[in-house]
Amino acid sequence: MAKFCFLGNKYWILRHGKSIPNEKGLIVSSLENGVLSEYQLADEGVHQARLAGESFQKVLKENNIPIENVRICYSPFSRTRHTAQVAASVLNVSLDGPQCKAVEELRERFFGPSFELQSHDKYAEIWDHDEKGPFMKPEEGGESVADVASRLATAVEAIEKDFQGCAVLVVSHGDPLQILQTIISATDKAPGGDFKTRVEAVKVPSILSQHRKFALNTGELRQLV
Repeated sequence: MAKFCFLGNKYWILRHGKSIPNEKGLIVSSLENGVLSEYQLADEGVHQARLAGESFQKVLKENNIPIENVRICYSPFSRTRHTAQVAASVLNVSLDGPQCKAVEELRERFFGPSFELQSHDKYAEIWDHDEKGPFMKPEEGGESVADVASRLATAVEAIEKDFQGCAVLVVSHGDPLQILQTIISATDKAPGGDFKTRVEAVKVPSILSQHRKFALNTGELRQLV
């Protein structure tokens, strides 16, 4: 994707590496559970995060982007924080330093209390709900695709205010990153000046329902804008 004129930074996205919940086949989508260390990366996920860090380092060199211009923004979940930490270490950047920031709005999509800590098999029910429309919540208390799109717009707006002219690595989760790619790809032709206004313009079923086509594998790095 091209760098859009209404965004002041260049963005790359990274889905967390394979996590312990991935290995166990568990849905961990609440912030309360997601931050627990028992749900961080599995060994394979650490390897994936390291490879992603090396790939990002290569991209930076190819584009003559100095490490000083890099910013890493990550979901506070333990699996994303762990991924960001491993990737940052490859770049010799401290996760506790000014170049890195936990952004709560980048957290996993909360599917709802009855799905929490249940088998991955229940994802089929969530996808069925999504097919009914992106404004449909999987259940009361859960987040719809549109809900996640709104908070991601808030996250990008905040990052744009905090950093200018940077190479930003966004470390998040499968559903949020699918939705982020969907709205970014649509906002270029949307009316409005600021990013949040543009997102509101593209929050329509015909656009948001396309989010599954932007799926990423665990540990996958992709340029956003």
